[in-house]
Amino acid sequence: MPQKKEIDNKALIKAVESEMSRREIMAQFGFKAPGQVTTHYLDALVEAGRAKGIVGRQPTAKSGKKAKVLKVNQRGSLVVRRELIEEMGFSIGENFSIRKTKEGMSLKRA
Repeated sequence: MPQKKEIDNKALIKAVESEMSRREIMAQFGFKAPGQVTTHYLDALVEAGRAKGIVGRQPTAKSGKKAKVLKVNQRGSLVVRRELIEEMGFSIGENFSIRKTKEGMSLKRA
């Protein structure tokens, strides 16, 4: 995932509040897509304390928790430690679906 563009949040808020057009804002701040304007503007409002951020689960690396590591054995099976199975509340015989995502892999109960 590409690193987020660093911008002057106060200047972006001021540009939006002065009713500058999205096209002008994109040119001034070097945004390539209209969605970047919205995303950076909302992030700027949250950072300035003018809007509440959305509460959700933090990624493992930022939360300070250790990542859960799975191992692929010689037969090609994923090996999940018993402690992790118990912690996640999995049951014997349960089915899961797995798919590739932008962030990596997604494992869901089927």
